[in-house]
Amino acid sequence: MAYRKVCDAQGGPLVGEVLHCSGGLDLDWDLDKEELQESGPSMDRMQMQHVDCQRSGCSDAGPDPDPELMEPIQPSVSVSPHGRFERLQEDPNYISHFTRAPGHKGQRRLHCFLVRYLLAGVGLFVLGVLIGWFTHTSSVKPPVQPPDSSDLLEDLLRRITADKIDALQRSFSSLSDDSEESRARYLYRQWVGLGLTDVHLSNHTVLLSLPGSTPNTITDRSSHQCFLPNGTPCDQRGPNDLPRQQFSYAAYSAVGSVQGEVVDVQYASVDDLRRAKDSLNLTNQIAAVKLGQAPLLYKLSLLSELGFGGVLLYIDPCDAPPGHHTWRQAFRVTLNPGGNPANGGLSKEAGGSLTSLLVQPISAFLAKTLLSSPSTGQGDACVPLAMPPNAERKKITLTVGNQLSYKKIYNVVGYLKGRRNPDRYVLVGSRHDSDQGGGTSAIMNQLIAALTEQTKRGWVPDRTTVFCSWGGSALGNIGSYEWGKDNSVVLQSSAVAYVSLNSPVRGTETLRATASPTLLQLTSDIQRRQLLSCIRGGNCPGPNVSSLQLPGDVSFFANQLAVPTVEFAFEQTKAEETTSFLSEGQFSAESPETLDPLFKFHETIAKMTAEAILRLVNDPVLPFYPLDIALDVQNKLKGNTDDGIMLVVVEMVKCGGMEGLWWSPGALYTTNQQR
Repeated sequence: MAYRKVCDAQGGPLVGEVLHCSGGLDLDWDLDKEELQESGPSMDRMQMQHVDCQRSGCSDAGPDPDPELMEPIQPSVSVSPHGRFERLQEDPNYISHFTRAPGHKGQRRLHCFLVRYLLAGVGLFVLGVLIGWFTHTSSVKPPVQPPDSSDLLEDLLRRITADKIDALQRSFSSLSDDSEESRARYLYRQWVGLGLTDVHLSNHTVLLSLPGSTPNTITDRSSHQCFLPNGTPCDQRGPNDLPRQQFSYAAYSAVGSVQGEVVDVQYASVDDLRRAKDSLNLTNQIAAVKLGQAPLLYKLSLLSELGFGGVLLYIDPCDAPPGHHTWRQAFRVTLNPGGNPANGGLSKEAGGSLTSLLVQPISAFLAKTLLSSPSTGQGDACVPLAMPPNAERKKITLTVGNQLSYKKIYNVVGYLKGRRNPDRYVLVGSRHDSDQGGGTSAIMNQLIAALTEQTKRGWVPDRTTVFCSWGGSALGNIGSYEWGKDNSVVLQSSAVAYVSLNSPVRGTETLRATASPTLLQLTSDIQRRQLLSCIRGGNCPGPNVSSLQLPGDVSFFANQLAVPTVEFAFEQTKAEETTSFLSEGQFSAESPETLDPLFKFHETIAKMTAEAILRLVNDPVLPFYPLDIALDVQNKLKGNTDDGIMLVVVEMVKCGGMEGLWWSPGALYTTNQQR
């Protein structure tokens, strides 16, 4: 049993096992009865020490213990009523508080060392983090500020040059493999290398109508003379004529042979067909039809209803653009309105076609021979081709040997993501046909290079730009139709516009802009700006913007999804409705190097298209004047509608809370579409 005395607030230092207390202090002992009985002789010694403490001041000559070896004594659980002394409970480890001092000192020193090492490690770690952070901050370049909008357009146009387009075209033309798959894969690699991070290469297995192993022929039954589509006698063709003649055919025409008389129906208008029906039996006869003034499929539907068995298509030299020598040239047409014909029930096994007529394009020279026309179709005073009233109709045999086969067509689609409105899309479409692409792919690659260069300098478009290169365009815009149908739900609600590069340079005479009425003002502004620096100096034509939609990959987006469209192109044909459908005839395209040796026309189209893209992806509000649309519709209604072929589509389009009119050639219908 151990006891200690507790002094009041001014207790003296502890010496040995005795407390030094200030004298004269009244002490109380709080001992119960049992403890007093157990004290024995120890109690007597404590009393004697208490008496000596009062006399001599509790001095002790013994050495002072090491303060570090002392531990504070914990207070007792039981406290005296006066609050001055505490009674110690019986503690079996009490003596060990003083006897384990050496071991305890070593442990404290070990703990100190561990704490010091720990603190040093933490300090070094924090110091390393700070050094690394400052080093990384100093090495990282400050973010590039996006260019000002006023300078962005000028810099973008400055980066588009004729030399760059020329180099891209030469690289594209140097491909050893001229197949569509090879061209599509080349474009895919080019777009990724130019900076597009999201590029997709897709394919569709479709039913294609291709030339047969032998060219189609027209045989005069009276003279038994056989002609190729361009008018060359079959027995005089050279070794290089076969590929050219195989190009001249009507895709998805019926195949076989038909015998009949040649009937001149001019443009196959309602009046022309009425006159022919009143004077002749048209069953199984062969119609000679001029392209132009109306859609080809519309004409063929009328001819089929009248019972014709075959159709010979040609372009009157009086309708051809100046300098466009079509006298001896045959061409190609497609009877596919769009998309994969197999989806409409046409199959190779059934040997079906998209029409019951045998259709064959021929040259104007052969048409003159078959019609016995006296016109030469040349000179300023051009006389249209026509069969003389009293001329004898030639009896011919038309043989068509096209073949159907399943093949893959390829689309290349790349995205330049927007920042504020990434789910609003501006579509930019081109084609990579080997015989009709021209410089389209070179212009597209130049646009991608110029726009991605701006993104590297800090510019981010507000809306997403979707670059598309379509396959199967020549046989009915198959690639664009299939992709458009797969994404029709998104495009109907989120597509802002379609910028077309279907055939940007098809002549060098006229700069023509085509736009939906909602984009007429934007297109006029762009054309007027570009004409200020026209390559022809002061001889530039004035702004010429038409809302008449041309055939091409734009068809599905404009006519079925109601997406506003815009297209810039150089051409030979005047922008008139009477000749606009001549573009349905596909001639073997001249190489861009031959058509535009300096690539200045390609550069002009690329710059105008680039400005249209930049405005469409960046401008918060596009210029839109409802009066322009009303005037455009009024002008179209003033045209010649006696033959019933003026087809106008009027749509009420809500764009940004403002209603406007949108129209394009096609079937008559009215719709109200929320944008």
